[in-house]
Formats: sequence, C-alpha cells, structure tokens
Amino acid sequence: MMQWHKLLSPARLGKREQAEDNAQRSPFLRDYDRIVFSSAFRRLQDKTQVFPLAESDYVRTRLTHSLEASCVGRSLGTMIGAEIVKKHALAGVHSSDIGAVVAAACLAHDIGNPPFGHSGEDAIRHWFLTSPVARSLHSQLSPGGYADFERFEGNAQGFRILTRLQMPDNQGGLQLTCATLAAFAKYPLESGLREPGDKRASTKKFSYFHSEAPLFDEAAEQTGLISRSRPGSGNSAWCRHPLAFIVEAADDICYRLVDFEDGVRLKLISYEEARDAFAQVIDKPATVARAEKMQGTEERIEFLRAVAIGRTLEQVSNVFLKNEGAILAGEFEQSLIACTEAAEALNKIVRRSQQSLYCSPRGLEIEAAGFEVISGLLDLFVEAVESRAKGGSEMPPRWRNLLQLVPEPFIGPGRVPALDTYTRLQRITDFISGMADSSAVGLYKKLRGISLPGQ
Repeated sequence: MMQWHKLLSPARLGKREQAEDNAQRSPFLRDYDRIVFSSAFRRLQDKTQVFPLAESDYVRTRLTHSLEASCVGRSLGTMIGAEIVKKHALAGVHSSDIGAVVAAACLAHDIGNPPFGHSGEDAIRHWFLTSPVARSLHSQLSPGGYADFERFEGNAQGFRILTRLQMPDNQGGLQLTCATLAAFAKYPLESGLREPGDKRASTKKFSYFHSEAPLFDEAAEQTGLISRSRPGSGNSAWCRHPLAFIVEAADDICYRLVDFEDGVRLKLISYEEARDAFAQVIDKPATVARAEKMQGTEERIEFLRAVAIGRTLEQVSNVFLKNEGAILAGEFEQSLIACTEAAEALNKIVRRSQQSLYCSPRGLEIEAAGFEVISGLLDLFVEAVESRAKGGSEMPPRWRNLLQLVPEPFIGPGRVPALDTYTRLQRITDFISGMADSSAVGLYKKLRGISLPGQ
C-alpha cells in the first residue's frame, strides 16, 4: 500500500539539500510559481486547445485551458484532501497541500504539447515512420530510443521539459517536488512498455521517454509508488500516484464541459443543445430554470457550465474516496469520471464535440497544414544537423545557414552535435515541438520561400 506521508514528499528532484520549511509558502506552491514563470509555460498562450490559430480572442488556448484545469484541480484536490487528512490523521499536512500538488501538476499537464496539439503529436510520429530522412536513421537507434519517436507523446515531452530542458544547468531541471512530478505523470511508464490496445487508465499512453526514465524512477521511489517493472528487465514502470487520478479528472472535466462552451461561442453548437447537455449533468431542473431567466445567452451558458463543473466535482470526489483503498494498493484502473453518475451525460458531450468541434472544417484544414509544417521543419533541421555531424565544419552552405537558426542548446555545446543519433534527433524534436503554432508556421513559410522576413 502506498502511504500518504510519503506520497506528499516535498523532496526536490535532483536537489540534495532541501530548503527550510516556510509556513507562508509551501513547497508545492513554489512548484506552481516555478511552472508559471517558465518560458515553456508562456508559450502555451499560442498553442492549440481545440481551435487552431483561432481568430476569436475569446477561444481558449492551451494556456487558458491549463489555468482552468489547475483551478478545477485545486478545488477537487482540496475537497478530497480534507477527508484524507481527517481519515489518516496526517500530522503537518493540510488539505490545501493536496490541492496545491494537484494544481501544480494540472498547470503543467500540457506543457509538452507540440504545435497544433494532438495533431502535432501525430505529425511527429508520422514523420519518424515515413520520412526518408528519418527512416535512414532508424537502424542507429536502440529499441527504447526508437519507441520514443515512433510513439512520440506530449506527456513525455512535458516531463522532459520540467526535469531537463528548463533550467538545464540544474540536475532535475526546475527541481520540482517529487510529489508534483509523480502526480503529473498520468501514465507512469516509458514508451517501449506501452502495449497497443491496453485499456487501463494508467497505461494507454506513457509519461516519460527512455532518456528520462532514471529521473522518474527517482521521483517514484521518493514518493513510494508501487513498481510494475519486471525484475531484472531494466525497464521503468510504476503504479499511478493517487493524485494523478485527480489531475486526469480535472483535465477531463475541462475539456468536456469548457470546450463545449467554446462551441456555443463559435456557433458550432446551439445554445439549446448545450443547455440540454449541461442539464443532464446537473440533474436539477430548478437550476436550469434559473438560468433561463438570465438575459444573455452567454451568461446562461457560463452559469450552467459552472454549475455542471461543481456537480461533477462532487461526484468525482465521492468516487475517489470510495475507492481510496484500491487506489493506494495500485489496483484501481479506471478514470474517476467514468465511475460518476454523470458519466453517460459527459460521454454524450464528448461524442457531440467530436462531431462538431474537433472536426470543424477550418480546424481540419489547419491541422492538415500543421502536418506539412512540422514534417517540413523536421526534414530540414534533422538533415542539416546530420550533415554537420557526419561532415564536420565542411558542409553545404544551405545546411550551415539553417543551423544558425537553431539555438545552441538544441544542437550541442559549442554548436557541435552530439555523437549519438538519439540525442541529435531528440534535441531537434525539442526545438520544433517547443514552438508556438504561429512561430512554426512563420518559420516554415520563410524557409520554403512562401514569405520573406518583414513581409
């Protein structure tokens, strides 16, 4: 059984000497602040949530989605935390500490998303499997390294950003607490261990690359997670941190209910349809009647969305507390949302969103273009860095000029590429996946001669 005191470890990854306690500012609040002030978090303001390169200034980006998910996560974590602290008599732990861990993990949950969101992830995977440039490098990768690119995952890129790319001179990167990092990892295993068709909540994706497995293992051991690795295999796999279920639920709530609200704003979903969908989640006719008395459509839908979130929070909290024993034993393998009374109503919203929101003509056109942008940039920059690695300073002027556009950390110290192919590929992928949507489009157009600087 996992133990709450250990699960809430304030030890910082890669930092041997721990800071003294500060009664006014807990270690988990400092995690939140470190994430907010990171450059990777700021770039989320121009990364796709549902509607790529949206023209409306109302529509949510990954930045606003992450902020809203962190608010929902804090509320949910604090609600559950109050019962956990009371039940287990956790000395020195306040319910707000649990809320703060969840809020910090939620804040960072999409920090590794490439341009164009999930479509960008697909584009990187597709490029690695089909591009002649990429295919020429396959034989130079280990099985674990190959799996990292074949199954490229924004969750794993996020863990890499937090623990290696931000503040790269520090062992452990941002040096977040092990509690926050373990809660961040909704899928605590490395890429090569994910089995296609596995429907367990904690294994349908993966949360760290082969290169960061030792870092996650350190956080997992510090927080007392249960190992799922086969003895002697050298692979890294763990049971979920209990708070990862809450992080997942907060994200699920936001993309189901809040994205649907955006659909009404953009007139892809009628107010009446959204009202009826939210009413099924709320299950209180008097509340819907109260909304109908409000003057504006926007005010009505905002009110119903807020009540629906509150109603779902109550149900998720009940599910977690009911199954706490199984969760601590590593035996619970469903999403919390799937076990609520509102599960079917929420699933209907998702199905409708897939029909009208996630497949809108404009969104599909931009996502298709995003494939070309990401594939094109990877072709150009990977070929350039491989030319430098094989030919040294004697390389065609085209590739030499291209590499001048890549910041030194994404090539190597002294702008000399790493000796191994895996590291070279990973650094260029870091560079391109870290771009904002409009930055990726702008650079691609300039390099392809579609537009020139200043035009």
